[in-house]
Amino acid sequence: MITVFGSINMDLIATTARLPQPSETVPGHSFSTAAGGKGANQALAARRAGSMVRMAGAVGGDAFAAESLVFLTQSGVNLDLVKVADVPTGTAHIIVAEDGENVIVVVAGANGEVTPADAKAAVAQMSAGDVLALQLEVPAEAVEAALDAAKARRVTSVLNLAPFTPDARRLGAKADILVANEIEFEQFSGKTNLSAAEREAELRSLHERTGQTIVVTLGADGVIAIRRDKVYRAPGLKIEPVDTVGAGDSFCGYLVASLDAGLSFADCLRRAAIAGSLACLRRGAQPSIPGATEVDAHMQEQ
Repeated sequence: MITVFGSINMDLIATTARLPQPSETVPGHSFSTAAGGKGANQALAARRAGSMVRMAGAVGGDAFAAESLVFLTQSGVNLDLVKVADVPTGTAHIIVAEDGENVIVVVAGANGEVTPADAKAAVAQMSAGDVLALQLEVPAEAVEAALDAAKARRVTSVLNLAPFTPDARRLGAKADILVANEIEFEQFSGKTNLSAAEREAELRSLHERTGQTIVVTLGADGVIAIRRDKVYRAPGLKIEPVDTVGAGDSFCGYLVASLDAGLSFADCLRRAAIAGSLACLRRGAQPSIPGATEVDAHMQEQ
């Protein structure tokens, strides 16, 4: 069983030929809305990957609340631990360029009302061996309470270091498994402009000190990870990206679902990397998350 403790948003998406420079206005091609939030995205990805999933978080009492939960509701994610706060539902304001790159501004809204008490209540319903997935779009003290409670209950904690915050290093030290992209990994390690060899050396050094499983996604270059003193690599698919917004969350959701299903760690990484690649072929965070049939068909091809 997977519990995802994190954010729930409405994504407000504008598309344009290229991303604007500071102080620049550029014309947009289209506008749309889609359910999002890193927590909700990862919960949906884990569910589409085939796991039983519980979502813990908060929405507002506004019109965006039901819309932000529509895919989770339709997919059968348990929403008993999603509370309604007396503030607007969180929003993400996303600009997507024709080459698939994006910039995002997140307004926390109800996500900022998630508390340590909510965290403890969520983990209290978990059992030893369950998987807890977390990100950094809800208050740090709530994430910390969830990590501490997970350790006490022998629940496996998977912390996605996104978005990277001033608390990321401290919170990262408490998780069993860390997931970061290249930039987040450099921020976490405190070392920038790492070559591939330097990144692997730093990965080994961190693992030697902490014993944690560390996973670093590399975009088109796939993923590198270290677990129990062994370095793993997995390729993504060769694609032409349409929109990269949901890629990281699809990766994380499939990773935790695959761990929960008992797959080998190598297969967990391969499956997650494929899911992240496929998510780049469609627009929107949650609409782009692939289903297990599609992902596993590509697993068989590799």
